[in-house]
Amino acid sequence: MERIRPDYRIILEVVTEGSSVLDLGCGDGELLSLLAKIKGTKGQGIEIDQKAIAECVRRGVNVLHGDLDEGLSEYPDKSFHYVILNGSLSEVRHPRKVISEALRVGEKVVVGFPNFCHLGARLQISLLGRVPINRSLPFQWYDTPNLHFLSLKDFILFCRQEGLKVLSVFHFWGYHRVYFFPNLFADYSIFLITGLQG
Repeated sequence: MERIRPDYRIILEVVTEGSSVLDLGCGDGELLSLLAKIKGTKGQGIEIDQKAIAECVRRGVNVLHGDLDEGLSEYPDKSFHYVILNGSLSEVRHPRKVISEALRVGEKVVVGFPNFCHLGARLQISLLGRVPINRSLPFQWYDTPNLHFLSLKDFILFCRQEGLKVLSVFHFWGYHRVYFFPNLFADYSIFLITGLQG
């Protein structure tokens, strides 16, 4: 059996059997395909890259061409059990708006992003004087899709300021889960959040 990416493995843990899922920035559709096969979900993807859309179609994944920054006006409130923003939050122009729209159309939102403040990144900046390049941030400064650079603490503060409820958090470095000092040692995190606290 193929080795499942650590972020996908976490999302497979989080998403409940038979639920409806909207994947924002679904890429090649691998995650939606795995969710359908393993958890029996009904999925829909939104992707802007035409080559990735073609791969989604090849996998049999239901996908629409769209720009996340333009909103999700075609979807009614709470039309999905889960909305997934895995790796796409740092790539959109207006992350606050995208999260707000995701929370509107989904009961719960899964947000996954690389931690720009983990130890390896800090060392590359302080010792080498270079923008970090590593497993979770594999791009040169001139071809990175990332527009926003955030740490775990930044996202926790954002959730607090916006009145969002964090239901669970998962941190890891490569294939290993991180339980202590995650802002320092985790290179990727996944948050399960829900809307405004009552």
